[in-house]
Amino acid sequence: MQGYEPAMSFDEETARADRDFRRGDEEAAVAFLGKLAGTGPALELGIGTGRIALPLAAQGIPVDGMDISPAMVAQLRTRPGGDQISVTLGDFAEAPLPGRYRLIFVVFNTFFNLLSQEKQVRCFANVAAHLTPDGSFVVEGLMPGHLYQLRNNQYVDVEAVGVDEVRLDVLRFDPTTQLLEESHIALSPDGVRLNPVMQRYASPAELDLMARLAGLRLVERWSSWDRAPLTAASTRHISVYGWPQGEEEPS
Repeated sequence: MQGYEPAMSFDEETARADRDFRRGDEEAAVAFLGKLAGTGPALELGIGTGRIALPLAAQGIPVDGMDISPAMVAQLRTRPGGDQISVTLGDFAEAPLPGRYRLIFVVFNTFFNLLSQEKQVRCFANVAAHLTPDGSFVVEGLMPGHLYQLRNNQYVDVEAVGVDEVRLDVLRFDPTTQLLEESHIALSPDGVRLNPVMQRYASPAELDLMARLAGLRLVERWSSWDRAPLTAASTRHISVYGWPQGEEEPS
């Protein structure tokens, strides 16, 4: 997608729409993450408007965040407790993390906003450098298998049809680069609005290798936050990485 920058996907209009978005599994996600965080501290990569970070912090766990979008962080600040969370603006593969954490997590495919394998590998290394000896790194992502079943590696999907607006999802996937190019298109009497998105998908096995390069190992993997087993039919995974048992991080 020529001229694309990741911050384009998270402009002010998108941030306003995202402020009150709920997927329905927030309570299970916070319970899962809270158990790993213990007394904290925790760090969310791609904190956005605080869908997960705010209820986690409400449990008394110190939570920091990192995000590339000032608009998303501005919406976070408008929510109760949002002004209490320290947020670093920057690319979480490149920007220095602010401390050391018992839990670092990235949810809802946000890890795949890093658009090259090199940047994804650097993210794992950045995380490993800031995990405590008993720390965990949690990645939530879609299983990419369905992408390889698309006819001609593309689709157009109707998201909503209304009297005054039609919303379409247009997607193209390149299996040679693992890059997904997508745009959410809104058609209305006011005109056409495009919300472009690019992601680089990685399989769970590739993520495991990235973790090993950083010195981490897979600890557990599930298909949902309530620890349902991962099967061939699973559409997403929750992967937990940590230091090899009995070992601390490299000095």
